[in-house]
This record gives sequence, C-alpha cells and structure tokens, in this order.
Amino acid sequence: MERRKAMGMFISSMLVFGTIGVFRRYIPLSSAFLAFARGILGGLFLLVFMRVRKKGAGANLPPGVLARLVATGAMIGINWILLFEAYNHTTVAVATLCYYMEPTIVMLLSPLLFKERLTGKKALCAAVSIVGMALVSGVIGGGGQGGSVRGVLFGLGAAVFYSAVVIMNKKTPGIDAYQRTTVLLLSAGLVMVPYLLLTGGFGGAGFTASSVALLLIVGIVHTGVAYALYFGGMEGLKVQTIAVFSYIDPVSALLFSALLLREPLSLLNIVGAVMIIGSAMVSEIKTESSTR
Repeated sequence: MERRKAMGMFISSMLVFGTIGVFRRYIPLSSAFLAFARGILGGLFLLVFMRVRKKGAGANLPPGVLARLVATGAMIGINWILLFEAYNHTTVAVATLCYYMEPTIVMLLSPLLFKERLTGKKALCAAVSIVGMALVSGVIGGGGQGGSVRGVLFGLGAAVFYSAVVIMNKKTPGIDAYQRTTVLLLSAGLVMVPYLLLTGGFGGAGFTASSVALLLIVGIVHTGVAYALYFGGMEGLKVQTIAVFSYIDPVSALLFSALLLREPLSLLNIVGAVMIIGSAMVSEIKTESSTR
C-alpha cells in the first residue's frame, strides 16, 4: 500500500507539471515576473511544509554550499524564463520536447564532467534524440507545425540551463531534498528582482482577478504542492521507476496541449516526440539488475 501511495504521489506531480504550459498560455504577464512569483510562492509553500512536517527547515547550511545552491537557483530562474518564452513563441508541445533534450545534453557532458563512460547504447540514444529534435523543430521535413525558430531556440536554451542545474545538483550531494529545493526556488525568485526593478516588470499591466488566480495556482500548486508530491513519492520508489515515470510529464504535456489548446502535431512531430522521449527512457533503463 505504501508503494501505491508513493506511486500515486509521484504520478500526480508529473501530471501537474505537465499542465504548466497550458496555464502559462492564459497568464498575460512577463516570463520574468512569472518566474519570480513561481519561485517565491513555491519556496514559501515548501518552507511552511517543512516546518509542519519538521523536516529540518531551520537546519544551517555551510556558506559554500549555500552559495552553490543560490547560483543553481539563479540558473533555475533563467531556465524558467526561457521555457515560458518558448511557450509564447511556439506550441506547448514543441517547447516541451525541446526542453526534454536535457537528458541528452547531460548524457553527452557526463564523460567530460563526471568521467562517466559514454556507452554505445547511450551514444545511440543521444543520436536518436537529436534526430527526433530535428523532426520536432521542422529542420527535417518542415514539420514544425506552429513552431518558430525563436520558440525552438528558447526551448533548447531552457534545456541547456536545466542541464546546468542537474550538473550543479550532482556536485552538491548530501542535502535534504526538501531543504535543497526550498533554497533553490526562493533563489530562483529572488534573482529576478533586480531585473524586474530595472525593466519595470513589477508594473500593474496584465494584472486581473483571473491572472492573479492563475498565478497563485502556478506558484502554489504547480511548484510548491507538485514538488512536495514529487519528493514524497520519490521516498517510496526505486530509482529506475522514478526515471521511467518522469516521462509522464512530457507525454501529458503533449496530450494536454492537443486536447485543451487544440495545438496541432504533424506526423513528423509525433515521430520526433517518440524518438526523443523513447530514447531518453531507454538510455535510463539498466540492462543488469540493481538494488538501487
């Protein structure tokens, strides 16, 4: 029963993450302000959550570790801005698939940064993923329905910064996941403040009752609640199960964009999507049995 509960929590978090592109479509605010609000609201929710659950919210972090987490949080903020801009310039489906090039980027950089061997299987998966990206973006066959070059570049830029976040997290082990994420989210929001002050991004244009309500949902539900479900579910699941179930996020994003936003996907787009998501899943499936 505990495993079912953990699985339900993790799958729920993936489905919530998969709807963020749809919500972004209906929030007429700048990507920088949306990143700011998401980080602050999500971080504060997790801070309260840790206080209630007594999960070490008050634990002190060494200055060096805290500085690294703040820098990583800044990368998350930039990553969010690029992703939100990708949603603005292309379809949610194309933006999401560009974003999910992140596993391929990390895979290709791992031999240089972590001295991990790039196996033939992983190299083949990376190649398949890159070809899939070419199909999704329209580089091959001109199949990029609704996608613009700018949107694709924003999505790939978001993937690059998310890859940097993953790499930085690997270099900062031994920290409670909730505490780490709280610092990252608050940092992601706070680093937006100077930019918003310089650009007048705190202005009232676009603020309506509906946009504020949607903003609160993205900040609290899509960030705070979703991350609480994500980490809560992870505690009861094996690593490989987590890796495979993580792809519920992009698959659900494609389905939600098609069903709720009526965004078209050509046959080449669909083939590319299968290549990107499928190759990423295959690359994470271990061929030998492992305890964890």
